[in-house]
Amino acid sequence: MVDLRDGNRCVMLTESGARRNRLALICRFCEMKMVDIDTGTEELLCRIEDRVAVVTLNKPHKKNALGDVLTPALRSVLLALADDERVGCVMITGAGDAFCSGGDVSGMGGGGTPKSRDERVAELLQKQETLTLRIHELGKVTVAALPGAAAGAGLSIALACDLRVASSNAFITTAFRNVGLSGDYGASWFLPRLIGLSKAKELFYTARRVSAEEGERLGLFNQVFPEETFRDDAFTYAREIANGPSATLSRMKTNLNQGVSQGLKASLLLEAQHLIESAGSAEAKEAISAFMEKRTPKFHP
Repeated sequence: MVDLRDGNRCVMLTESGARRNRLALICRFCEMKMVDIDTGTEELLCRIEDRVAVVTLNKPHKKNALGDVLTPALRSVLLALADDERVGCVMITGAGDAFCSGGDVSGMGGGGTPKSRDERVAELLQKQETLTLRIHELGKVTVAALPGAAAGAGLSIALACDLRVASSNAFITTAFRNVGLSGDYGASWFLPRLIGLSKAKELFYTARRVSAEEGERLGLFNQVFPEETFRDDAFTYAREIANGPSATLSRMKTNLNQGVSQGLKASLLLEAQHLIESAGSAEAKEAISAFMEKRTPKFHP
């Protein structure tokens, strides 16, 4: 990890080794209100503003389709942001009029050295775990902000986030059946937990479009904002979360994520552990002081 200052930019350096690229988050001590993060590619943009890390998939000419440049950069940025104390919320969005159209179909189905089935399964598993699993388990609140369509693996990324907000013109589709694929990146795990198994099966089997209005009704979207003001509204939504008690929100996220798949007794234990940790924290002290003094708590400098 190397810390550097470069004018108004916060630079990420790429280090290669053992077939892996790691991005080191730089400028940890930068106190500017907004900084840009150099992701190593124009296909992915990132800035930190008011404790919100805005991560933008930037291939509008291809509806922000995932590919061999964009996707590794996204994995690395998420890993770096996880440890950045300036960030209280990560908002993933797309440039132009789409969130993400999924994998770039033009790059599927050919090229490269032939691999065995087991090798291909292991490779895909590793890719999934370092993207949607990473988003799901990130120690910060994540928000998917959909300015337009989310399809296939792009939908999986949105579903992996804690919260989803959409423009009034947005829609989602599982889309996998349209390219003869069964689905990946956790869509079959996330979707039933949000809208129920029967409705999730319908959306997988038909790949029909779900509008923003229907998505909000189903519980896919937490809020829908007007198309004209969507980006400002989405940022305001994320900023309110980002400036809350970050450590407390992280514990809440763990409680909720684990509570879905564990018994009540285990959840009670986890809640007890986290509540005791929270009770003696600086965040709790500030919240109580603000309540007594009839002011808004200030959790971050």
